[in-house]
This record gives sequence, C-alpha cells and structure tokens, in this order.
Amino acid sequence: MSDTPQPLRVIAFPGAPNLPTFAAIEKGYFAQAGLDVTVELTASSIEQAKRTAAGEFDVVCTAFDNVVAYAEGQGAAGPDVDPEYVVIAGATQLELSLVVASEITSFEDLRGKTLALDAVATGFAFVLYEMLARHGLSRDDVEMVEVGATPQRWQSLKAGEHVGTLTIEPFTSIAQRAGFNVLARSSDIFDSYQGGIIATRRSVLAQSPKPLQAFLRGYLRGLEWVQNPANRDEAETILQARMPQILPQAVTPVMKSLLSPRSGLTPGAAILPEGMRTVLKLRSTYGGGARLENPKRYLDLSLLESAPE
Repeated sequence: MSDTPQPLRVIAFPGAPNLPTFAAIEKGYFAQAGLDVTVELTASSIEQAKRTAAGEFDVVCTAFDNVVAYAEGQGAAGPDVDPEYVVIAGATQLELSLVVASEITSFEDLRGKTLALDAVATGFAFVLYEMLARHGLSRDDVEMVEVGATPQRWQSLKAGEHVGTLTIEPFTSIAQRAGFNVLARSSDIFDSYQGGIIATRRSVLAQSPKPLQAFLRGYLRGLEWVQNPANRDEAETILQARMPQILPQAVTPVMKSLLSPRSGLTPGAAILPEGMRTVLKLRSTYGGGARLENPKRYLDLSLLESAPE
C-alpha cells in the first residue's frame, strides 16, 4: 500500500444515514485503508446523476430506485444522462415521513395544495403517490413541485411555499419539534423498503475495484462503530458536528430512528431483497414502464462479500 492516501470522492444526500461514513472519516478507518475520502452533499438526485455521469465521483450514496430508474432509461435527468449506477452494498431501510404544515391534519386537507418533491418520477415520489392512493387521493388531486433534496424541501415547507414534503432524519424530528405534523410514514405501509444504497459506476467497478473495496472496508468499520452502544455519545457528537441544524433535543429521536432496523442503518451493509422488491413494485406501478421483478440485475455485491478482513 502506498504511503500517500488515494483520493476517493463520494456524493451523498444530506441526512443522518451518512453517519457511518462520517465516523469512518473521523476515526481514521478510511485512512487506515489507504484512502483520502471526501464527501460532497448533493442538492438533488438530478444533480447527483449528472455529476456522477460526468465522472466527478467514485462512490454514490443514493436511493435504490435511482439505480433502477437509470438502468431502465427512466432517470429523472433524462435519457441522455447515464451515471452507470450499480449497487455495491446496502445502506438503509430508510423511513420516509410525509411532513405537513400544522393546519393539515388529514389527507383530505391536501386536496388542491402543493407538495414539494425532489423529482416527480423518483422512488420517493412513488412512495408519496402510494400514500395518497391509500387515502383516496390521486396525483391529480394535489400539485407536485420539484424542489430538490430534503434540506431544500424542508426550507420550502418552513417558508410556507408548500404544505408538505417527504423527509428523512434528522429533518423529520426537526420538523416535528417546529410544530409540523407527520401524516404518514413509509414504515407504516411497507414491511420493508430499500431506501439508501452504496453504488458506483460500472466502469469504475471494472477498472478500479481495489479502492472501492477499501472504501467498503472502512465503511463497514464505521457502521459497526456507530451501531455499538458504547460509542453512542461520540457518535451523536460527530453527527451534530456534521449536521449542525440538529438541535440537542432532536438528537435522541434522530439516533433512535437511525439505529432502528425498521427505519435506519442496515447491519453489515446488507441489501434487503424484500425491500428491493417493494421499490420495483412501486416503479412498475407509477413509473410508466414495464413490470420490474429482478433486483439482481442492478447489483454487484462481490466487493462487499470480500471486503471484511
């Protein structure tokens, strides 16, 4: 191994699920694996796909549905953008919450109102469409507005520009602390939902597998460290340092959700086969394409299987 750490660039959505990566940086696990890891947070899935396709990043922390969408030619950035996504590890079950303004107390109150989304044809949007359908509303009963990633959507909700949006932690707890309501949670309607995954470009995987394997080795150590109860206080400190918008009183519910097998990090970065099938079913229903049934075509878990030392 060279004495000079190899740069490795990661792009991720803002959110508490990044904590294992942050911990691996802070604890030196990536450095010990011979890497200099930098993380950039994206403003939207479209920006993430475009910049990944342009070769700016080696590792992509994104939603499983984004991988499926681009593989099927249904990506939100359009058919000319091909980020070559392939899943190399799981990350989160991920709980999506429909957060709404305080005056909204039922799904019927959403009729004729505007809701903020990252993009109207992504997996998280499909979760929202399913929530609406289960409560007697269609997409035509509300107006969907593309705003961007969770921080941008949360700001638009706070500013009164829209009455609702989907959030992940820590933004769900932050919103509740600010007096906003949660109408529904994905964990209440799906037994399993593959939210976050770790991906790369197929060309990067073919040409440079060793740095990716080193990344997974460091990530797994960071994940194990975060999930160890003995490290809870320090983990909270790292999370707050990386996400200063988390108020002290919100840290406990954020960490509880993050460490829950129903709504948070996946032990061993394992994939969730049933959760992936849920994602494929939603895209088959709302994506306007063919029926999708085989999650394996979007995966290459060979590095994960050989990552532990």
